[in-house]
Amino acid sequence: MDSFAFIIHPIDPKRDVSRKFPFLGKTLTEGQINFFSTYFPPVYLSEIEGIQSAETGKQIKGWFIACPYTPKRMMELPESTVYRKIIQTGRMAENLGAQILGLGAFTSVVGDAGVTIAKALNVPVTTGDAYTVSMAVQAIRDAARVMDIPLNKATAAVVGATGAIGRVCAELLAGDAERLYLVARDEAKLEELYARLRVNARAELVISTKMDVLAEAQLILTVTSAIHDVIRPEHLQAGSVVCDVARPRDVSAMVAAARDDILVIDGGMVDVPGSVDFHFNFGFPEGKAYACMAETMALALEGRFEDYTVGKDITLKRVNEITAIAEKHGFRLSGFRSFEREVTEEQIAIVRRNAHRAVSARRT
Repeated sequence: MDSFAFIIHPIDPKRDVSRKFPFLGKTLTEGQINFFSTYFPPVYLSEIEGIQSAETGKQIKGWFIACPYTPKRMMELPESTVYRKIIQTGRMAENLGAQILGLGAFTSVVGDAGVTIAKALNVPVTTGDAYTVSMAVQAIRDAARVMDIPLNKATAAVVGATGAIGRVCAELLAGDAERLYLVARDEAKLEELYARLRVNARAELVISTKMDVLAEAQLILTVTSAIHDVIRPEHLQAGSVVCDVARPRDVSAMVAAARDDILVIDGGMVDVPGSVDFHFNFGFPEGKAYACMAETMALALEGRFEDYTVGKDITLKRVNEITAIAEKHGFRLSGFRSFEREVTEEQIAIVRRNAHRAVSARRT
């Protein structure tokens, strides 16, 4: 049976450590977890069973393995040290017999986005970022529809637009929206992206290093590699949609608490074909996975055991290819979730109603 492995790591230190080691998660502080993660070895989490292609009937198995570093430690430690720990975790995948390895969350962001990791391992590697792009853009399009926002007349924004995922998301949304804000910290990289996108863009493109431009946007897709939230309630207009693809999250929990007139959705939750059992709770309902995980699974079902999405130059061709492969085998964008909870039709209706009230009140 063909197989894969996927690396995850603690993003919310206490919560995520508790999922495997309840006593440690309860007794250690976040600071202690950050410190001790430096010395902790890779961790075997679970075997994944029951994934089956809707097209071919092929079944695969996989494993979750954990790199112990938190995002904070990955940002603090020398890049070479972080590489060594991820490679050490990858060796566990090789020993398990995995035929392809997916890099999750910050393990896919560090340094050159998987290139060095792939060179050091015998098992091929993917970051899953190509399918993440596809599902994030589909999610924002679907959310625009349920919120009655005409995409071709909308102002959109991509936060983290110069990153590997953000660039391609911006390229896709530049063909959809009327105006598109490209938001990032580095103005020179923004200028470069603007020059590249303007050739084929339908949208009017505007670059900014300031978050206050988000008040102009009805549709926001955010995918930075920040370790703390960057989008707060005061940044957003009533009735807007925010699709948060980043892990750790870009959107402050205060947005959900303070603004009942905004729809915040998590980017890229996917239905997995078959009767999958992950044997590990990573925060999603049964049968659902992150898009980056789904890319790894889809490649295993397709028998594409090769370095796939690695490096920071993701092409639309690769996004379209992995989307077709995933669709063939039965992967589908799942329903909306927000801060690890299902978003119901009733909640969407409440957000729409509150947004209309806020807009009407502002006009009077």
